[in-house]
Amino acid sequence: MSNITRRFSPAFWTANFAELLERAAYYGVFIVITLYLSRILAFDDIEAAAIAGTFSAMLYLLPTFAGAYADKIGFKKSLLFAFTLLTLGYLGLGLLPTFIQGAGLAEYGVETTFLGLEESNFRYAILPVMALIILGGSFIKSVITGTVSLETSEENRATGFSIFYTIVNIGAFSGKTIVKPLRDAMGNVGLINISFFSAGMTLLALVAVFFFFKPSVQKREGKSFNEIWHAFIKVLGNARLIILILIVTGFWLVQHQLYATMPKYVLRMAGESASPSWYANVNPLIVFSTVGIVTSLMRRRSALYSMTVGMFIMPVSAFCMAAGNLFDGGAEMLGMHPIAFMMIVGIAFQGLAESFISPRFLEYFSFQAPKGEEGLYLGFSHLHSFLSSILGFLMSGFLLDKYCPDPVKFGGRTAEWVEASSHAHYIWYYFGAIATVSAIALIVYGRVYKSDPQDIKGA
Repeated sequence: MSNITRRFSPAFWTANFAELLERAAYYGVFIVITLYLSRILAFDDIEAAAIAGTFSAMLYLLPTFAGAYADKIGFKKSLLFAFTLLTLGYLGLGLLPTFIQGAGLAEYGVETTFLGLEESNFRYAILPVMALIILGGSFIKSVITGTVSLETSEENRATGFSIFYTIVNIGAFSGKTIVKPLRDAMGNVGLINISFFSAGMTLLALVAVFFFFKPSVQKREGKSFNEIWHAFIKVLGNARLIILILIVTGFWLVQHQLYATMPKYVLRMAGESASPSWYANVNPLIVFSTVGIVTSLMRRRSALYSMTVGMFIMPVSAFCMAAGNLFDGGAEMLGMHPIAFMMIVGIAFQGLAESFISPRFLEYFSFQAPKGEEGLYLGFSHLHSFLSSILGFLMSGFLLDKYCPDPVKFGGRTAEWVEASSHAHYIWYYFGAIATVSAIALIVYGRVYKSDPQDIKGA
């Protein structure tokens, strides 16, 4: 371990430590964001989905533009600015309910929603609070990866990024893990206190950056906003790339249901004792365990071939999630409610599909960029996640409202809610259909562009 440590600069390790804390903060909040919006701020399923989807989408669109500004002012100033915004944003999520009610949290106990919020327009104060997190997060994504690149050499860059991605997964895993004990101890008030946990994590990162982050490159030329905008227009004008992005959006649209639909669906259908934040951790665990094996197995296959295999795994994932509702709710599976058990199975298939798709998509995307502009083009490789965040969360809101409505709307009329949610598993049929259409579309895409010279390496 000491040899590995000596191979990298203190700035490299500080940046990775900050990334660990930021990922823990982000995923701790994001896994329950729709629950927070509905149970704490009393937004309905559709409103909560629209807010959460926009939040997620902007975090995929803005980093490339934020990175251009970070190059100009320097990475340290950028990180200090980013973590200040994130700390204020997460603190705002925790304090907002108290501000709206004008009283202490104790009187609320573990009520499902805070009384009076349905009529209060002050709950829309969540929008500027989330804007702070979006802006801060957009700097983090670009600056940390830029630091890893600049603080490594050709000899150790692969190892450096391997460490970085491991840190990302550890942070994501730990952030989701903390949610369950908070909910067990505090009920829905735990959904508020996770924000204080996240604020603490980003404040600690702010302190670490202030005292220990001394990058070898203070500023760099980078790309101008004008150059990035022109690259963005070029990507939008590349029909073959846009078609591929739209097809792969189908995959990510289903993948985003891990955050959009799964938490509410599991708690409503399997009960409050379910652990959606822990179930979500199955995804990075499977990706971490299988991506190396899958990449090795697919090394002689084209990028499109590997992606197509992954695309056909996604419908299996969705139908597994639907299957839980078809079992007798009283018959446990390995000590778990069948809905919870089959959700875990479905999430595992999602992780496997991601191992086939994500690395090869980036490879294929990079080969479509003009020589010397690969970095700029890859900055927009996550346009599919921008689209799938907006579309996937909005679909989730409407489908939950139709097939798995919030029990609060029924005012304790259990029989009526049971009838209204009797076809809750239909939600996953919709997403299974989207995944199937996307998989078939990718086959057609591969045949149309098979003879294209640009696909010799990329496809």
